[in-house]
Amino acid sequence: MKNSQDTESHDWLEAELADTIDEDYELELSEPALSEEIRKIYRKAHPASIPRLDYFRALLKLQAELIKLQDWVAYHKEKVVVIFEGRDSAGKGGVIKRITQRLNPRVVRVVALPAPSDREKTQWYFQRYVPHLPAGGEIVLFDRSWYNRSGVERVMGFATEEQVEQFFNDVPEFERMLVRSGIRLVKYWFSITDEEQQMRFLVRIHDPLKQWKLSPMDLQSRVRWEGYTKAKEETFARTNIPEAPWYIVEGNDKKRARLNCIDHLLQQIPYEDVPHEDITLPERVFNPDYERKVLPPELYVPSKY
Repeated sequence: MKNSQDTESHDWLEAELADTIDEDYELELSEPALSEEIRKIYRKAHPASIPRLDYFRALLKLQAELIKLQDWVAYHKEKVVVIFEGRDSAGKGGVIKRITQRLNPRVVRVVALPAPSDREKTQWYFQRYVPHLPAGGEIVLFDRSWYNRSGVERVMGFATEEQVEQFFNDVPEFERMLVRSGIRLVKYWFSITDEEQQMRFLVRIHDPLKQWKLSPMDLQSRVRWEGYTKAKEETFARTNIPEAPWYIVEGNDKKRARLNCIDHLLQQIPYEDVPHEDITLPERVFNPDYERKVLPPELYVPSKY
């Protein structure tokens, strides 16, 4: 027999599910239609995934657990770093978006650094990442990280072989230092097939709302697929340390990748419920001498809808 708390949780979940589905439909309808040919190819290449309702039910439950994780981190002043690496268009951004969707940006923040400036190129390689590391009570999600050196910088020729070798020598000890300092470090690599990446790039090319996601580096990743594969293999071989192992997320099915990654992340951290003060809404104070002033109409946003 369900208790009242279970019933309230169920009611909340159903209400939230309805809102989320409405939002999802709204986003879908707002996107310009892809060419019918691209749609046919995409449907053929993607058998049915998780049913929509099942996916959102699972996602909302995981997001509720993420809130518990966030509260535990804030309460105990824990420090968490999660690294997201992998192929271009493999789904890193989608997972990060679902992780942060319902969390407090003052506790959980995303770091996505641009290409290094001329000044930063003369610094110790890890220097520009250090200021973004978490203080107590914070979670930092790196949308790409210091592994740029063994990935895009190496494959595209932005770093010399000597610099890459120095990176491989330094990064295990750098990450051990982070762990020794009390940071919980989790590293994810998102993997997709050659065919799936090509399909996602085609979709982005034909969708004006997604073309911004295609950078010159992304397009070059198609040309240099094998180069990135070799770079990935050496990165795993030389940086998969016991203190900070790599975890590979299969990304061909976006929905499963999101659910699997979030579920796995939750398992890496021994969070638990923390005390919360009861919240009550205070009574509004009414001042009989206060008279609300009428503001000029030009201050208001016009009501067109």
